[in-house]
Amino acid sequence: MLYALALVVLAALVVGPGLWARHMLERYGREEYFSGTGIDLARILVEDLRLHGVRVETTDKGDHYDPVEKVVRLNPATAGRRSLTAVVVAAHEVGHAMQDQSGDGLLRLRTALVRAGIWAERIGAAAVMVAPLLGAALQVPVVGRLMLVAVACVLGIPVLVHLVTLPVEIDASFSRALPVLRAGRYIPPEDEAAARRILTACALTYLSQALAGMFNVLRWARIFRR
Repeated sequence: MLYALALVVLAALVVGPGLWARHMLERYGREEYFSGTGIDLARILVEDLRLHGVRVETTDKGDHYDPVEKVVRLNPATAGRRSLTAVVVAAHEVGHAMQDQSGDGLLRLRTALVRAGIWAERIGAAAVMVAPLLGAALQVPVVGRLMLVAVACVLGIPVLVHLVTLPVEIDASFSRALPVLRAGRYIPPEDEAAARRILTACALTYLSQALAGMFNVLRWARIFRR
């Protein structure tokens, strides 16, 4: 009974933030709000904040900032809409560009971890496939440990990325984007609470992803202990 309850609570923590974020984005994404589109605001902020070398463009891969190519990328829904959601999300991504320009250490750490995670996933996946064959051929217990290390590389680094991402996202939202929107009067004071709800909901999705990854690591750890 306690185990089932724990699973229900974990499922709520993993799934709930994503559903809430989707609800918030849709709720404040229906009405036309800003005098320009999301991509218009992003370009205005980049110019006004003097973020030298930063470009703004549309993408089909989701809203994000690329610290390597120095590009704020917005999906068509954000780039082409005039809603509060579009304004807030665009400002949030520009917030990451502000972090990059200021040399934010956590943003750089996340970028390095993402790169390391790509290679770790490839190496770990190869090790998981090769280890059983080596174990059958050599009949040595160390192969099992090799598989455990490989799984840890595949699953552990993404969890670390999500944990580092959470403070990065919070800083971009509440220490960068929201003050800029307030100072530039891009949103009226009565809409600040709604903007804060949007940003909070989106930030919590990274926490849920970290929890999901940690659960996956623990599940594999139990399998290898048997």
